[in-house]
Amino acid sequence: MRDRVIGLGAGGHAKGIIEILKLNPSCKIVGLLDPNKELHGLEVLGIPVLGGDALLLELIQEKVSHFFVGLGGVGDNRPRQKLFEYALGSGLFPVDVIHPKAIISPLAKMGQGVQVMAGAVVNIHAQLGTDVILNSNSVIEHDCVVGDHVHIASGAVLASTVTIGESTHIGAGAVIRQCITIGNNAIIGAGAVVVNDVPANTVVAGVPAKPLKSVSTQISKTSGGDC
Repeated sequence: MRDRVIGLGAGGHAKGIIEILKLNPSCKIVGLLDPNKELHGLEVLGIPVLGGDALLLELIQEKVSHFFVGLGGVGDNRPRQKLFEYALGSGLFPVDVIHPKAIISPLAKMGQGVQVMAGAVVNIHAQLGTDVILNSNSVIEHDCVVGDHVHIASGAVLASTVTIGESTHIGAGAVIRQCITIGNNAIIGAGAVVVNDVPANTVVAGVPAKPLKSVSTQISKTSGGDC
């Protein structure tokens, strides 16, 4: 029997997830949920947007068993984390989304609900937490540890033995030097080169990366569009 899957979020990131899951014969995507009422009744790659998040419990009664978070992030990953935890707490199981052209060492460890896009590389003894996004052509080198709900954007590179804290965002094309530790809820700007540890709740950017400001500890809206 195919797993009946619901997607949370109907923006740009959801398109990439849908494309990958359509390659998986064990999954059937029954619909998407999104708080944007303008999307209700439309389709994303042939998948209907059924309504808002309030429909989730009704769908569970209709034998939906699995979910994916189709909400990406442009910095703050906590709305995505909140969606993931809401679906998990409702009794659904997260779907692992791994593109067939990703390269993953058999000795890497992968958490639940990971999303690994085309061209991403996860090398030996790397560890990915729950609900991690690895976007296209990102590289996680050996012995790196990536915390829960982290988003590694396209083309970013973690050199060996890097530790990334929970809900951190690593921007497109950023490079993190080996043996660096980045705290929870940090944001690393696109193209940054990080050569020193980054504290939690800190935004850094530049070459070499320098602190710009602190990240607000207030969680923004539960879900919504992404770029």
